[in-house]
Amino acid sequence: MSTRTVDWTALRRREEEPAAEGLRERKKRLLRQELSDTATEMFMDRGFDAVRVSEIADACGVSEKTVFNYFPTKESLVLDLGETTLVSLRNTLADPDLSPVGAVLEILSGQLAGLTSWLTAQDDWAQARAVLLRFGMLIGSTPSLRAYQRDMTDRQVAVAAEILARRTGMSPDDPEPQIAAAALLALWPIQFQALRRHLPHVQTSEELHEEVSADVHRAAQLIDAGLDSFAPARRSL
Repeated sequence: MSTRTVDWTALRRREEEPAAEGLRERKKRLLRQELSDTATEMFMDRGFDAVRVSEIADACGVSEKTVFNYFPTKESLVLDLGETTLVSLRNTLADPDLSPVGAVLEILSGQLAGLTSWLTAQDDWAQARAVLLRFGMLIGSTPSLRAYQRDMTDRQVAVAAEILARRTGMSPDDPEPQIAAAALLALWPIQFQALRRHLPHVQTSEELHEEVSADVHRAAQLIDAGLDSFAPARRSL
């Protein structure tokens, strides 16, 4: 099984995929996926620093400029999910019908469902599991990818703080929305760590989803309790 079968850039809910798209949009979406999947495969085979963007472009039959038209940095080729999370935060966290914790859990659940759905579709569970573990090792062993993750998390926290501030009538610079946003975004590493911890031991994608979700919800309960003191407009949360 090739890692190109992994749609690394589309770990999102199925209903969030375009309901209808023209040929041009579809071709652009598929090229974007091909670029990310090809880059991920090459990085996992040879190491992130050993692969040049020009090599990724050659493998996909496009120019290096085209690659950067789709991805602003080499790191974003493999960590594009961060941009998807930003979009989800803007759309879901702003929903007044959802609590902040409920909104974040909805986003995380959708991303986890995308991952476990891919696992379910694979013929060889052990090999599919090994691919995901290798992907995690790639991120953990590459300083520039870890730095990119930290920068992306800072952007996500800033966006979340702005949304929470609007919902409470506060300033994004106030300490309450700042700490609340940081706490909510901390649920992402909880989910990633739970995936790494449970993936080697579970036997089905359903079991993985259950175990990871349980860990995330345990952490979310603590955050939700803390947000009870998030005033002045707790009723709007």
